[in-house]
Amino acid sequence: MNVVVIEDEPLTAKRLISLVKKYDATINLLAEIPSVVEAISWFETHPVFSVDLVFMDIHLEDGDSFQIVSKLNLKTPIIFTTAFDEYMIKAFKVNSIDYLLKPVNYEELAAALDKFKSLQSHSKERQSESLEVDIGALIKQINHQNGPQFKDRFMVTVGTKIRSIKTEGIAYFYLEEKTVLLVATDGTVLPIDYSLDRLVQILDPKQFFRVSRQFVVSLNSIHMVHAISAGKLKLDLTPKTKREVAVSGDRVSDFKEWLGKD
Repeated sequence: MNVVVIEDEPLTAKRLISLVKKYDATINLLAEIPSVVEAISWFETHPVFSVDLVFMDIHLEDGDSFQIVSKLNLKTPIIFTTAFDEYMIKAFKVNSIDYLLKPVNYEELAAALDKFKSLQSHSKERQSESLEVDIGALIKQINHQNGPQFKDRFMVTVGTKIRSIKTEGIAYFYLEEKTVLLVATDGTVLPIDYSLDRLVQILDPKQFFRVSRQFVVSLNSIHMVHAISAGKLKLDLTPKTKREVAVSGDRVSDFKEWLGKD
């Protein structure tokens, strides 16, 4: 089986590939692609018939993956992945399309691949027709969503357990030695499989702000703002941080506007 993985989070892509190989070591990875533009380019320069299955993240760094499907009229079977559990899962269930909720769980991955294998018993024509109808219906349903959809919880793997943490229970995120850590309002610190760049795309900008290259903070976590010099701000956060949190100079104006200041 030849597969393509379309995912803009390198750690997520690496983990997904390892789980696929765990399911079947003979599965061949043809490409790992991080964006809409690169995916379209890859499919335009490679024979589509050589791909048996695509793992496709819905929200990519330069748009949503349905642009890929629409642009290419792609009929290759797809297993979608998504971090937006509530409204997306409802759409997938209605339209009978396989999906994996991040962080990807091996049992769910195996079930999705088992389902794909069962579909292979049908003709490719019937598979393509079914997939085309499902994707069209899914795009229509998503386009009818009212307003932007932001992530309302994070699924975090801790050892062999998976924890669900609602965004209102998150104080801030920070980068430490190439790992992004989530700090909950109760002081719990957990590593997550998202970059800070990605977080600012999926979090509600009314509630979260990236104050520097190292910190994304929630509005509720800000205990005090100090003007330490002309044009420079320092933040006291709750829970307390191990390091000083300062608002980058080029973000001060936007930060003040975010707080509702003049």
